[in-house]
Amino acid sequence: MEAAVERKEVEQEEQQLVHPRKDDAPTAAAAATAEEEEADSEETERRNRELKAGLHPLRRKLVLWYTRRTPGARSQSYEDNIKKIIDFGTVESFWVCYCHLARPSSLPTPTDLHLFKEGIRPLWEDPANQNGGKWIIRFKKAVSGRFWEDLVLVLVGDQLDYSDDVCGVVLSCRFNEDILSVWNRNASDHQAVMTLRDSIKRHLKLPHSYLMEYKPHDASRRDNSSYRNTWLRG
Repeated sequence: MEAAVERKEVEQEEQQLVHPRKDDAPTAAAAATAEEEEADSEETERRNRELKAGLHPLRRKLVLWYTRRTPGARSQSYEDNIKKIIDFGTVESFWVCYCHLARPSSLPTPTDLHLFKEGIRPLWEDPANQNGGKWIIRFKKAVSGRFWEDLVLVLVGDQLDYSDDVCGVVLSCRFNEDILSVWNRNASDHQAVMTLRDSIKRHLKLPHSYLMEYKPHDASRRDNSSYRNTWLRG
């Protein structure tokens, strides 16, 4: 009897070695949390270094990207067309960059400028964007420059509500209009989406005559369009 009990215990131990308990295996959520904590730690170290250097660090480093497509030309893919211009992590380096940046009125069409948090590419398929969407605002070309500048300053200053949910902002210069968009991480979080809309309106002092539209990135992937067939207006 004792021998049978011992054999059973040995078998159980062997099974545990071959099939570890589920709670012992690291989960995807735990791995993601660890990555976020590591990124936060690196950002904290960066800010401390810049403070010691007498600079004014931003909460997150930002990267400026540029896209220029030749109308009617069959060229490289959209992803290959995106070019990184510069990154910056302090107020001082931002102004050095911005003072030399062409204004929307002088950019050729179609052109896109993307200002995104470091580590996030301005692509629907990027892991930070794939479950998100964007708020869209259309402007006459005569006034788009002022609103673009205000939006850039709002992102650099980390002033939007649900700012951790914000991925970046885009200026799209088209033939008859310019379009501003604010990308966020989670299109299914209705409260965050609507609060972000109200925050954009407030910070841009957007007149009531302007319509804001929202489109999830999965819808953009399906119809291969950034700005057509929007789902939500407000």
